[in-house]
Amino acid sequence: MSAADVISIYAIAAIWAMMALNVVLSVGGYRYILKTNASGGEIRSRRRYPFVSILVPAHNEALVLWRTLTALIGFDYPADRYEIIVANDNSSDQTVEIIGELQKKYPEHRLFCVSTDSVVGGTGKSNALNIAYSISKGSVIAIYDADNTPERKALRLLVENLMTDPKAAAVIGKFRTRNRNATLLTRFVNIETLMHQCMNQAGRYAFFRLCTIPGTNYVIRRSIVEKVGGWDVKALSEDTEISFRIYRMGYYIKMLPQAVTWEQEPQFLKQWFKQRVRWARGNLYVMVKNFKYTFDPKAGPMRLDIVYYVLTYGIMLSSLVASDIIFLGGILGVIHVKLAGFSSLLWMMAILVFIANVMLTLSLEKNEFTLQSFGLVVLMLFTYAKLWVLVVVKAIWDSAGDAIFHREVKWDKTVRYAENAADENPDISSIGGRT
Repeated sequence: MSAADVISIYAIAAIWAMMALNVVLSVGGYRYILKTNASGGEIRSRRRYPFVSILVPAHNEALVLWRTLTALIGFDYPADRYEIIVANDNSSDQTVEIIGELQKKYPEHRLFCVSTDSVVGGTGKSNALNIAYSISKGSVIAIYDADNTPERKALRLLVENLMTDPKAAAVIGKFRTRNRNATLLTRFVNIETLMHQCMNQAGRYAFFRLCTIPGTNYVIRRSIVEKVGGWDVKALSEDTEISFRIYRMGYYIKMLPQAVTWEQEPQFLKQWFKQRVRWARGNLYVMVKNFKYTFDPKAGPMRLDIVYYVLTYGIMLSSLVASDIIFLGGILGVIHVKLAGFSSLLWMMAILVFIANVMLTLSLEKNEFTLQSFGLVVLMLFTYAKLWVLVVVKAIWDSAGDAIFHREVKWDKTVRYAENAADENPDISSIGGRT
Protein backbone atom coordinates (compact mmCIF):
# COMPACT_ATOMS: atom_id res chain seq x y z
CA MET A 1 0.00 0.00 0.00
CA SER A 2 1.47 3.33 -1.07
CA ALA A 3 1.62 6.56 0.89
CA ALA A 4 -1.07 7.95 -1.40
CA ASP A 5 -3.36 5.04 -0.44
CA VAL A 6 -2.77 5.68 3.27
CA ILE A 7 -3.51 9.38 2.89
CA SER A 8 -6.60 8.60 0.82
CA ILE A 9 -7.92 6.23 3.49
CA TYR A 10 -7.27 8.85 6.19
CA ALA A 11 -9.08 11.54 4.21
CA ILE A 12 -12.12 9.38 3.52
CA ALA A 13 -12.31 8.10 7.11
CA ALA A 14 -12.06 11.62 8.55
CA ILE A 15 -14.65 13.07 6.19
CA TRP A 16 -17.05 10.20 6.86
CA ALA A 17 -16.59 10.64 10.61
CA MET A 18 -17.44 14.34 10.39
CA MET A 19 -20.29 13.53 8.03
CA ALA A 20 -21.71 11.02 10.50
CA LEU A 21 -21.45 13.56 13.32
CA ASN A 22 -23.29 16.20 11.30
CA VAL A 23 -26.00 13.72 10.28
CA VAL A 24 -26.58 12.84 13.94
CA LEU A 25 -26.76 16.54 14.84
CA SER A 26 -29.19 17.15 11.98
CA VAL A 27 -31.49 14.38 13.14
CA GLY A 28 -31.45 15.76 16.67
CA GLY A 29 -31.99 19.28 15.40
CA TYR A 30 -34.81 18.19 13.12
CA ARG A 31 -36.67 16.55 16.01
CA TYR A 32 -36.05 19.52 18.30
CA ILE A 33 -37.29 22.07 15.76
CA LEU A 34 -40.41 20.02 15.05
CA LYS A 35 -41.09 19.81 18.78
CA THR A 36 -40.69 23.55 19.36
CA ASN A 37 -42.62 24.38 16.20
CA ALA A 38 -45.63 22.68 17.74
CA SER A 39 -45.74 25.35 20.45
CA GLY A 40 -44.30 28.14 18.33
CA GLY A 41 -41.71 28.65 21.04
CA GLU A 42 -44.40 30.31 23.12
CA ILE A 43 -44.20 30.42 26.91
CA ARG A 44 -47.15 31.53 29.01
CA SER A 45 -47.24 35.34 29.01
CA ARG A 46 -45.69 37.07 31.99
CA ARG A 47 -47.55 39.57 34.14
CA ARG A 48 -44.43 41.68 34.44
CA TYR A 49 -41.74 41.66 31.79
CA PRO A 50 -38.15 42.52 32.71
CA PHE A 51 -36.68 45.74 31.37
CA VAL A 52 -34.52 45.02 28.31
CA SER A 53 -31.66 47.05 26.88
CA ILE A 54 -31.18 46.38 23.16
CA LEU A 55 -27.60 47.15 22.08
CA VAL A 56 -26.89 47.88 18.41
CA PRO A 57 -23.23 48.34 17.42
CA ALA A 58 -23.07 50.57 14.34
CA HIS A 59 -20.10 51.71 12.27
CA ASN A 60 -21.13 53.40 9.00
CA GLU A 61 -24.48 51.60 8.82
CA ALA A 62 -26.55 54.27 7.07
CA LEU A 63 -27.62 51.92 4.27
CA VAL A 64 -29.35 49.47 6.62
CA LEU A 65 -29.90 51.15 9.99
CA TRP A 66 -33.32 52.69 9.28
CA ARG A 67 -34.91 49.30 8.62
CA THR A 68 -33.19 47.75 11.61
CA LEU A 69 -34.30 50.36 14.11
CA THR A 70 -37.82 50.40 12.67
CA ALA A 71 -38.02 46.64 13.20
CA LEU A 72 -36.72 46.97 16.78
CA ILE A 73 -39.23 49.70 17.54
CA GLY A 74 -41.97 47.45 16.12
CA PHE A 75 -41.45 44.59 18.60
CA ASP A 76 -44.59 43.28 20.30
CA TYR A 77 -42.67 43.51 23.60
CA PRO A 78 -44.21 46.09 25.99
CA ALA A 79 -42.94 49.44 24.72
CA ASP A 80 -42.29 50.80 28.20
CA ARG A 81 -40.14 47.80 29.11
CA TYR A 82 -37.24 48.19 26.69
CA GLU A 83 -34.73 50.70 25.41
CA ILE A 84 -32.62 50.76 22.24
CA ILE A 85 -29.03 51.98 22.50
CA VAL A 86 -27.11 52.45 19.27
CA ALA A 87 -23.34 52.53 19.69
CA ASN A 88 -22.40 54.90 16.86
CA ASP A 89 -18.82 53.68 16.60
CA ASN A 90 -16.82 56.44 14.91
CA SER A 91 -19.12 56.57 11.87
CA SER A 92 -18.40 58.97 9.03
CA ASP A 93 -21.71 58.56 7.14
CA GLN A 94 -25.29 59.54 8.00
CA THR A 95 -25.70 57.06 10.87
CA VAL A 96 -26.25 59.80 13.46
CA GLU A 97 -28.74 61.67 11.27
CA ILE A 98 -30.82 58.51 10.76
CA ILE A 99 -30.98 57.91 14.50
CA GLY A 100 -32.06 61.50 15.02
CA GLU A 101 -34.84 61.20 12.44
CA LEU A 102 -36.20 58.09 14.14
CA GLN A 103 -36.03 59.70 17.57
CA LYS A 104 -38.28 62.48 16.25
CA LYS A 105 -40.61 60.05 14.47
CA TYR A 106 -41.01 57.76 17.50
CA PRO A 107 -40.66 60.03 20.56
CA GLU A 108 -42.58 57.56 22.72
CA HIS A 109 -39.82 54.96 22.35
CA ARG A 110 -36.57 54.95 24.27
CA LEU A 111 -34.07 55.26 21.43
CA PHE A 112 -30.62 56.49 22.43
CA CYS A 113 -27.32 57.03 20.68
CA VAL A 114 -23.86 56.94 22.22
CA SER A 115 -21.12 58.09 19.85
CA THR A 116 -17.38 57.44 19.93
CA ASP A 117 -14.45 59.02 18.13
CA SER A 118 -11.28 57.50 16.68
CA VAL A 119 -9.64 57.52 20.12
CA VAL A 120 -12.35 55.78 22.15
CA GLY A 121 -13.98 53.75 19.38
CA GLY A 122 -13.40 52.37 15.93
CA THR A 123 -11.72 49.22 17.25
CA GLY A 124 -14.46 46.67 16.74
CA LYS A 125 -17.76 45.25 17.85
CA SER A 126 -16.72 44.13 21.34
CA ASN A 127 -15.60 47.62 22.29
CA ALA A 128 -18.80 49.15 20.90
CA LEU A 129 -20.92 46.68 22.90
CA ASN A 130 -19.03 47.43 26.09
CA ILE A 131 -19.57 51.17 25.59
CA ALA A 132 -23.31 50.77 24.93
CA TYR A 133 -23.60 48.38 27.87
CA SER A 134 -22.01 50.93 30.21
CA ILE A 135 -25.06 53.24 29.91
CA SER A 136 -27.74 50.52 29.70
CA LYS A 137 -30.30 49.93 32.44
CA GLY A 138 -31.93 46.62 31.58
CA SER A 139 -31.70 43.47 33.68
CA VAL A 140 -31.73 41.66 30.33
CA ILE A 141 -29.43 42.64 27.46
CA ALA A 142 -30.38 41.97 23.83
CA ILE A 143 -27.95 42.23 20.92
CA TYR A 144 -28.87 43.00 17.31
CA ASP A 145 -26.47 43.79 14.48
CA ALA A 146 -27.20 46.93 12.49
CA ASP A 147 -28.30 44.96 9.40
CA ASN A 148 -30.99 42.91 11.17
CA THR A 149 -34.77 43.01 10.79
CA PRO A 150 -36.10 40.68 13.49
CA GLU A 151 -39.68 39.47 13.41
CA ARG A 152 -42.12 41.19 15.76
CA LYS A 153 -42.30 38.39 18.30
CA ALA A 154 -38.56 37.64 18.41
CA LEU A 155 -37.61 39.64 21.50
CA ARG A 156 -40.65 38.53 23.51
CA LEU A 157 -40.00 34.85 22.77
CA LEU A 158 -36.34 35.14 23.69
CA VAL A 159 -37.05 36.93 26.97
CA GLU A 160 -39.91 34.64 28.00
CA ASN A 161 -37.76 31.56 27.48
CA LEU A 162 -34.84 33.15 29.32
CA MET A 163 -36.93 33.86 32.39
CA THR A 164 -38.19 30.29 32.78
CA ASP A 165 -34.91 28.94 34.17
CA PRO A 166 -32.31 30.81 36.31
CA LYS A 167 -29.58 28.49 34.98
CA ALA A 168 -30.16 29.78 31.46
CA ALA A 169 -27.61 32.53 30.92
CA ALA A 170 -28.76 33.38 27.41
CA VAL A 171 -31.27 32.41 24.73
CA ILE A 172 -30.40 32.59 21.05
CA GLY A 173 -32.71 32.71 18.06
CA LYS A 174 -32.36 31.86 14.39
CA PHE A 175 -31.15 34.17 11.68
CA ARG A 176 -32.08 34.03 8.03
CA THR A 177 -30.64 35.59 4.89
CA ARG A 178 -32.67 38.68 4.01
CA ASN A 179 -31.05 39.25 0.61
CA ARG A 180 -30.89 35.60 -0.41
CA ASN A 181 -32.09 36.42 -3.94
CA ALA A 182 -29.44 39.07 -4.61
CA THR A 183 -26.65 36.87 -6.05
CA LEU A 184 -25.67 33.24 -6.41
CA LEU A 185 -23.37 33.72 -3.43
CA THR A 186 -26.20 34.83 -1.14
CA ARG A 187 -28.22 31.78 -2.19
CA PHE A 188 -25.31 29.60 -1.08
CA VAL A 189 -25.00 31.54 2.17
CA ASN A 190 -28.72 31.09 2.82
CA ILE A 191 -28.39 27.30 2.61
CA GLU A 192 -25.21 27.27 4.66
CA THR A 193 -26.82 29.40 7.37
CA LEU A 194 -29.82 27.09 7.68
CA MET A 195 -27.57 24.04 7.84
CA HIS A 196 -24.76 25.11 10.15
CA GLN A 197 -26.12 28.07 12.10
CA CYS A 198 -29.57 26.63 12.74
CA MET A 199 -29.80 22.86 12.34
CA ASN A 200 -26.42 22.03 13.87
CA GLN A 201 -27.03 24.45 16.72
CA ALA A 202 -30.42 22.87 17.37
CA GLY A 203 -28.89 19.39 17.30
CA ARG A 204 -26.14 20.29 19.76
CA TYR A 205 -28.70 21.81 22.08
CA ALA A 206 -31.05 18.83 21.77
CA PHE A 207 -28.35 16.27 22.61
CA PHE A 208 -25.96 18.16 24.88
CA ARG A 209 -27.78 21.33 25.99
CA LEU A 210 -24.96 23.08 24.24
CA CYS A 211 -24.95 25.84 21.62
CA THR A 212 -22.93 28.91 20.76
CA ILE A 213 -24.16 32.48 20.89
CA PRO A 214 -24.32 34.02 17.40
CA GLY A 215 -23.41 37.65 16.93
CA THR A 216 -27.02 38.80 16.85
CA ASN A 217 -30.59 37.98 17.90
CA TYR A 218 -29.91 36.84 21.44
CA VAL A 219 -30.65 37.90 24.99
CA ILE A 220 -28.36 37.50 27.98
CA ARG A 221 -28.78 38.25 31.68
CA ARG A 222 -27.11 41.44 32.86
CA SER A 223 -25.73 39.59 35.87
CA ILE A 224 -23.88 37.23 33.51
CA VAL A 225 -22.34 40.08 31.51
CA GLU A 226 -21.14 41.60 34.78
CA LYS A 227 -19.65 38.32 35.96
CA VAL A 228 -17.70 37.74 32.76
CA GLY A 229 -16.56 41.36 32.59
CA GLY A 230 -18.19 42.25 29.29
CA TRP A 231 -17.09 41.34 25.77
CA ASP A 232 -13.46 40.45 25.04
CA VAL A 233 -12.02 43.26 22.88
CA LYS A 234 -9.30 40.91 21.59
CA ALA A 235 -11.82 38.42 20.21
CA LEU A 236 -12.88 38.70 16.57
CA SER A 237 -15.70 36.26 17.38
CA GLU A 238 -16.88 37.89 20.58
CA ASP A 239 -20.04 35.79 20.54
CA THR A 240 -18.22 32.44 20.57
CA GLU A 241 -15.73 33.66 23.17
CA ILE A 242 -18.40 34.76 25.66
CA SER A 243 -20.25 31.47 25.11
CA PHE A 244 -17.27 29.48 26.37
CA ARG A 245 -16.97 31.64 29.47
CA ILE A 246 -20.66 31.18 30.21
CA TYR A 247 -20.35 27.41 30.10
CA ARG A 248 -17.31 27.45 32.38
CA MET A 249 -19.48 29.28 34.91
CA GLY A 250 -21.95 26.40 34.99
CA TYR A 251 -24.77 28.02 33.01
CA TYR A 252 -26.28 26.93 29.71
CA ILE A 253 -27.45 28.69 26.53
CA LYS A 254 -30.82 27.82 24.99
CA MET A 255 -31.57 27.62 21.29
CA LEU A 256 -35.00 28.89 20.18
CA PRO A 257 -35.45 28.61 16.39
CA GLN A 258 -38.86 30.32 16.45
CA ALA A 259 -37.26 33.68 17.35
CA VAL A 260 -36.18 34.78 13.89
CA THR A 261 -34.19 37.69 12.55
CA TRP A 262 -33.37 38.44 8.92
CA GLU A 263 -29.93 39.81 8.10
CA GLN A 264 -28.04 41.08 5.10
CA GLU A 265 -25.22 38.83 3.92
CA PRO A 266 -22.20 39.69 1.72
CA GLN A 267 -23.22 39.69 -1.92
CA PHE A 268 -19.76 39.43 -3.47
CA LEU A 269 -16.86 37.07 -2.95
CA LYS A 270 -14.29 39.59 -1.73
CA GLN A 271 -16.44 40.83 1.14
CA TRP A 272 -17.61 37.31 1.98
CA PHE A 273 -14.03 36.02 2.12
CA LYS A 274 -12.93 38.79 4.49
CA GLN A 275 -15.90 38.14 6.78
CA ARG A 276 -15.35 34.39 6.92
CA VAL A 277 -11.62 34.74 7.53
CA ARG A 278 -12.45 37.02 10.46
CA TRP A 279 -14.89 34.45 11.81
CA ALA A 280 -12.35 31.64 11.42
CA ARG A 281 -9.63 33.69 13.11
CA GLY A 282 -12.02 34.40 15.95
CA ASN A 283 -12.85 30.72 16.35
CA LEU A 284 -9.16 29.77 16.30
CA TYR A 285 -8.52 32.36 19.03
CA VAL A 286 -11.27 30.85 21.17
CA MET A 287 -10.04 27.30 20.52
CA VAL A 288 -6.46 28.11 21.53
CA LYS A 289 -7.60 30.15 24.54
CA ASN A 290 -9.80 27.34 25.87
CA PHE A 291 -7.86 24.24 24.79
CA LYS A 292 -6.40 23.88 28.30
CA TYR A 293 -9.90 23.03 29.57
CA THR A 294 -10.29 20.02 27.26
CA PHE A 295 -9.46 17.53 29.99
CA ASP A 296 -10.81 19.53 32.93
CA PRO A 297 -14.04 17.91 34.24
CA LYS A 298 -14.99 21.21 35.88
CA ALA A 299 -15.31 22.80 32.45
CA GLY A 300 -18.49 20.82 31.81
CA PRO A 301 -20.02 20.33 28.35
CA MET A 302 -17.92 23.17 26.96
CA ARG A 303 -15.20 20.55 26.41
CA LEU A 304 -17.31 18.98 23.68
CA ASP A 305 -17.24 22.24 21.75
CA ILE A 306 -13.46 22.43 22.07
CA VAL A 307 -13.20 18.93 20.63
CA TYR A 308 -15.61 19.90 17.85
CA TYR A 309 -13.45 22.89 16.93
CA VAL A 310 -10.30 20.75 16.95
CA LEU A 311 -12.01 18.21 14.69
CA THR A 312 -13.21 20.95 12.34
CA TYR A 313 -10.05 23.03 12.08
CA GLY A 314 -7.64 20.11 12.40
CA ILE A 315 -8.98 16.80 11.15
CA MET A 316 -11.53 18.13 8.68
CA LEU A 317 -9.18 20.70 7.19
CA SER A 318 -6.29 18.25 6.77
CA SER A 319 -8.52 15.58 5.23
CA LEU A 320 -9.98 18.00 2.68
CA VAL A 321 -6.54 19.31 1.74
CA ALA A 322 -5.24 15.75 1.39
CA SER A 323 -8.18 14.64 -0.75
CA ASP A 324 -7.86 17.66 -3.05
CA ILE A 325 -4.13 17.04 -3.52
CA ILE A 326 -4.74 13.37 -4.37
CA PHE A 327 -7.56 14.32 -6.76
CA LEU A 328 -5.45 16.89 -8.60
CA GLY A 329 -2.43 14.58 -8.56
CA GLY A 330 -4.50 11.82 -10.11
CA ILE A 331 -5.71 14.11 -12.89
CA LEU A 332 -2.14 15.19 -13.61
CA GLY A 333 -0.93 11.59 -13.50
CA VAL A 334 1.63 12.14 -10.74
CA ILE A 335 -0.27 10.37 -7.92
CA HIS A 336 -1.61 6.84 -8.25
CA VAL A 337 -4.03 5.28 -5.74
CA LYS A 338 -4.49 1.52 -5.85
CA LEU A 339 -7.82 1.80 -4.04
CA ALA A 340 -9.15 4.34 -6.54
CA GLY A 341 -12.32 2.38 -7.36
CA PHE A 342 -13.27 1.81 -3.73
CA SER A 343 -12.36 5.38 -2.83
CA SER A 344 -14.54 6.74 -5.63
CA LEU A 345 -17.49 4.70 -4.36
CA LEU A 346 -17.09 6.07 -0.84
CA TRP A 347 -16.80 9.61 -2.20
CA MET A 348 -20.00 9.24 -4.21
CA MET A 349 -21.80 7.90 -1.16
CA ALA A 350 -20.50 10.81 0.94
CA ILE A 351 -21.79 13.28 -1.64
CA LEU A 352 -25.24 11.68 -1.61
CA VAL A 353 -25.35 11.72 2.21
CA PHE A 354 -24.31 15.39 2.23
CA ILE A 355 -27.04 16.35 -0.22
CA ALA A 356 -29.68 14.34 1.66
CA ASN A 357 -28.62 15.94 4.94
CA VAL A 358 -28.92 19.48 3.57
CA MET A 359 -32.27 18.76 1.93
CA LEU A 360 -33.56 17.42 5.27
CA THR A 361 -32.72 20.82 6.75
CA LEU A 362 -34.42 22.72 3.93
CA SER A 363 -37.58 20.64 4.29
CA LEU A 364 -38.35 22.53 7.50
CA GLU A 365 -38.32 25.92 5.83
CA LYS A 366 -40.98 27.64 3.77
CA ASN A 367 -40.11 27.91 0.05
CA GLU A 368 -36.71 26.23 0.52
CA PHE A 369 -37.34 22.53 -0.26
CA THR A 370 -37.37 22.90 -4.04
CA LEU A 371 -35.74 21.45 -7.13
CA GLN A 372 -33.82 24.69 -7.50
CA SER A 373 -32.43 24.29 -3.98
CA PHE A 374 -31.36 20.74 -4.83
CA GLY A 375 -29.39 22.06 -7.79
CA LEU A 376 -27.83 24.76 -5.62
CA VAL A 377 -26.74 22.19 -3.03
CA VAL A 378 -25.03 20.09 -5.70
CA LEU A 379 -23.35 23.14 -7.18
CA MET A 380 -22.18 24.56 -3.86
CA LEU A 381 -20.62 21.21 -2.91
CA PHE A 382 -18.11 21.60 -5.74
CA THR A 383 -17.66 25.37 -5.56
CA TYR A 384 -18.72 27.21 -2.40
CA ALA A 385 -17.75 24.40 0.00
CA LYS A 386 -14.24 24.30 -1.48
CA LEU A 387 -13.68 27.92 -0.48
CA TRP A 388 -13.85 26.92 3.18
CA VAL A 389 -10.37 25.40 2.93
CA LEU A 390 -8.94 28.68 1.60
CA VAL A 391 -10.71 30.62 4.35
CA VAL A 392 -9.25 28.49 7.14
CA VAL A 393 -5.74 28.39 5.63
CA LYS A 394 -5.78 32.20 5.38
CA ALA A 395 -7.08 32.47 8.96
CA ILE A 396 -4.33 30.19 10.29
CA TRP A 397 -1.68 32.14 8.36
CA ASP A 398 -2.94 35.49 9.66
CA SER A 399 -3.30 34.22 13.24
CA ALA A 400 0.23 32.82 13.19
CA GLY A 401 1.54 36.12 11.87
CA ASP A 402 -0.26 38.03 14.60
CA ALA A 403 1.30 35.82 17.27
CA ILE A 404 4.82 35.90 15.83
CA PHE A 405 4.99 39.61 15.05
CA HIS A 406 2.74 40.72 17.95
CA ARG A 407 0.39 42.49 15.58
CA GLU A 408 -2.73 44.16 16.92
CA VAL A 409 -5.87 42.36 15.84
CA LYS A 410 -8.05 44.68 13.77
CA TRP A 411 -11.77 44.42 13.11
CA ASP A 412 -12.75 44.25 9.44
CA LYS A 413 -16.30 45.56 9.05
CA THR A 414 -18.65 43.77 6.67
CA VAL A 415 -19.71 45.91 3.71
CA ARG A 416 -23.43 46.81 3.50
CA TYR A 417 -25.55 47.15 0.38
CA ALA A 418 -28.57 49.18 -0.61
CA GLU A 419 -31.49 46.81 -1.13
CA ASN A 420 -34.43 46.84 -3.49
CA ALA A 421 -37.55 44.74 -3.84
CA ALA A 422 -35.94 42.42 -6.40
CA ASP A 423 -33.17 41.46 -3.97
CA GLU A 424 -35.34 40.82 -0.94
CA ASN A 425 -36.80 37.62 0.33
CA PRO A 426 -40.52 37.96 -0.45
CA ASP A 427 -41.36 36.51 2.96
CA ILE A 428 -40.11 39.64 4.75
CA SER A 429 -40.55 42.40 2.17
CA SER A 430 -43.23 44.04 4.31
CA ILE A 431 -40.86 44.79 7.19
CA GLY A 432 -40.50 48.54 7.57
CA GLY A 433 -38.42 50.42 5.06
CA ARG A 434 -37.60 54.09 4.99
CA THR A 435 -40.29 56.46 3.86
